[in-house]
Amino acid sequence: MNIKLISIAISLLLFLSEVLTAQQTPAPKQQEAITIIGAIAHLGNGKIIKNSILIFENGKLTTVAADGVQSKGKVINAEGKHVYPGFIIPNSTLGLGEISAVRATMDQDEIGEMIPHIRSLIAYNAESKIVESLRPNGVLLAQATPRGGTISGTSSVVQLDAWNWEDAAVKVDDGIHLNWPNSFKQGRWWLGEPRGFSPNKDYTKQVNKIKNFIQEAKAYGSDTKNNRHLPFEATQELFSGKQKLYIHANAAREITDAISSMKEIGVKHIVLVGAYQADKTIAILKKYNVPVLIQRTHSLPFSNDDDYDLPYRLPKILTDNGILVGLENSGDMERMNSRNLPFYAGQVVGQGLDKEKALQLITSNTAKILGIDDNYGTLEVGKSATLFISEGDALDMRTNKLTHAFIDGRAISLETHQTKLYKRYMDKYSDD
Repeated sequence: MNIKLISIAISLLLFLSEVLTAQQTPAPKQQEAITIIGAIAHLGNGKIIKNSILIFENGKLTTVAADGVQSKGKVINAEGKHVYPGFIIPNSTLGLGEISAVRATMDQDEIGEMIPHIRSLIAYNAESKIVESLRPNGVLLAQATPRGGTISGTSSVVQLDAWNWEDAAVKVDDGIHLNWPNSFKQGRWWLGEPRGFSPNKDYTKQVNKIKNFIQEAKAYGSDTKNNRHLPFEATQELFSGKQKLYIHANAAREITDAISSMKEIGVKHIVLVGAYQADKTIAILKKYNVPVLIQRTHSLPFSNDDDYDLPYRLPKILTDNGILVGLENSGDMERMNSRNLPFYAGQVVGQGLDKEKALQLITSNTAKILGIDDNYGTLEVGKSATLFISEGDALDMRTNKLTHAFIDGRAISLETHQTKLYKRYMDKYSDD
């Protein structure tokens, strides 16, 4: 009996601990009009309004103009501050994993190699502590993306202040993610293989396996007599154009092979992800109008032969060549590092890209690539009031200090586990 009581007590303590440390309650629906006056408005489309007035009602922007328009409802005086559209992080496992060392908290991959029918959205954890840590830097939208296998599954776009995945969903099943094989592979020293890179002898075989799967999936869609095949069924919107195929590839050969073969089969819309050597494939990117999501700029070169600053310059190189570019953050500690998204764009400014064009890399460009630009990515009348106010330049980590943030017009909390600890220890060491 005592053992049972102790077990119940421990369970209650654990439950209370979870309740006390859970994410803030999502903000309620906007109840009154809100006016922001005096701010420098960065519209996300390359334009700026220096002394702006923004009004939004029922979650939608109704006024985006220079000062002189009559204010309405609650007024926020943002004189000397900056207002931006909410930043968007694509290709992210945000909400799909929490603690890498605890397997039970990791939901970003499933067993299997060709699993386009696996939907990341239903595994999205809206109460992730990592989710709330992004909002104080202005990251308010994300593409929850699966990992693993050859075809990982289907991603969805979510907003970062929700009760659950149903509330969070902005665009459901926006695309399927394909991990293209590498033409070179790194030696597995723990198995006695030579260190360094060597040609992947199975590359052609692996590529043919992908092509055969996609071809069979296309044929499946034209034959109504087939029994249901969930993986094939999940790919059909790739051929109608309603879904995008996100191809994860880095080397020039892989990029070229992937785009040309998938287009030949009949995939309508392709997005290149990672794209380390995309500067060597500009011709094919332009030929097929393929946008690019470039991995984090805070990276080292892949090869000793590469320029030391290639990861910094790549977004500008592609932008200058007319490629639609967005920034992503895959790699080591990607969920936690997603909060640095605005500073990746700031890095590109340091390489000579105009600041407002750099802003587009994480706002309007990404919104276009993900297919949500009808409602997000820019500050325009009729679009969602998903925006924030910063005391300074939001692309500079020294001045990115948010005072207000809104998702669909709802005033969201900027409190996080980190800000609570900051206040706690500032009080502890403050002079009385």
